[in-house]
Amino acid sequence: MLNLKFIQENKETVIERLAVKNFDARHLVEKIITLDGERKKIQQLSESKQAQMNSIAREIGALMKNGKKEEAEKARLETTELKEEIAALVPQLNAIADELTEVLLRLPNMPHSSVPRGKSEADNQIAKIVESIPQRHENDLPHWELAKKYNLIDFEAGVKITGAGFPVYKGLGARLQRALIHFFLEENIKAGYEEIMPPLIVNADSGYGTGQLPDKDGQMYYVNEDKLYLIPTAEVPVTNLYRDMILEGEQLPIKNTAYTACFRREAGSYGKDVRGLNRLHQFDKVEIVQITKPEISYEALDGMVKHVESLLVKLGLPYRIVRLCGGDISFTSALTYDFEVFSKAQEKWLEVSSVSNFEDFQANRLKLRYRTKGEKKTNMVHTLNGSSLALPRIVAALLENYQCAEGIRVPEVLQPFMGTELIK
Repeated sequence: MLNLKFIQENKETVIERLAVKNFDARHLVEKIITLDGERKKIQQLSESKQAQMNSIAREIGALMKNGKKEEAEKARLETTELKEEIAALVPQLNAIADELTEVLLRLPNMPHSSVPRGKSEADNQIAKIVESIPQRHENDLPHWELAKKYNLIDFEAGVKITGAGFPVYKGLGARLQRALIHFFLEENIKAGYEEIMPPLIVNADSGYGTGQLPDKDGQMYYVNEDKLYLIPTAEVPVTNLYRDMILEGEQLPIKNTAYTACFRREAGSYGKDVRGLNRLHQFDKVEIVQITKPEISYEALDGMVKHVESLLVKLGLPYRIVRLCGGDISFTSALTYDFEVFSKAQEKWLEVSSVSNFEDFQANRLKLRYRTKGEKKTNMVHTLNGSSLALPRIVAALLENYQCAEGIRVPEVLQPFMGTELIK
């Protein structure tokens, strides 16, 4: 959530920067300023009446001391009226405060000054690309055919049990999932991240805290009877561990990693891009989250990008790093780098990670601050997160790029977890 004072003092800046995200913020910004003005007027009126009531209360004591009971009683009636008037202002104040919060929650994060303008993913900037892209051979199969050929994934069984987008992993396919999860977690731990095993279901406060709500309400699975949400990413429960907290400066940076299943409705997804593992409703992902002081958050972002890149290098997958433009960056992000791997049989790039800096946008929602030792003043932290990595498209690329005449070769770093060098 953007800071209210910043919006008031930098109205045009907010509008101009959000225009980079192709978001017309003028109406919402002006409404925020108007509502806050109304809130202040009612607050001031309430405080004025309270001060008046306090003054009269002091007069009552003096009147009673001087034996002026009739005048004291009249003053008491006046304080009763003032008390009723103040009470009548409370629901007005609460209603305006609630509306102000609701409008603030609809305003996206401002993009970093380096975010390029653009309308869609077609306008993203390639920050880095590997030199050698594997060429498709005549007999190369897409991963969904390889999965069936080697009995690794049963898409039809998933449809029977649940529906499309819920695959069943079998045999070496299941072991490959487990191997990747183990590999990613171990690499993250070596890089200084503490492993967390969070709940897979969260309350609405958690969704609002990290910005999935209200923006992605329609994309999240909702447990209506209990008013809970299935997580779309481990970012939500892990970051919310620190909601409503004041951290000590010495605790920062905080670095957490978590493996979870993730659930996304992916409403409106259809066509060739959803075949096989390309787009699922349930998938496995390992996440990294950092909470830092503002002055080092972009240094932390660079470190996270390099770490995710190292995972792809160790897996031997062709990849590229993409800086997202304003039209493709998320509601909550200030700056995002996407990682994409090349799928040889499909001859296309598949996104496997987004690494983002949210600056203090989530921290404002979470009421997450830190305090430097010896100081009373608190400051907002910056929060960051990234996939390290999302499994489905990694598996798709591994199957397609490592297929050979004998079967599917297993990357060297996964062989200790797989117990084999070849899937056949």
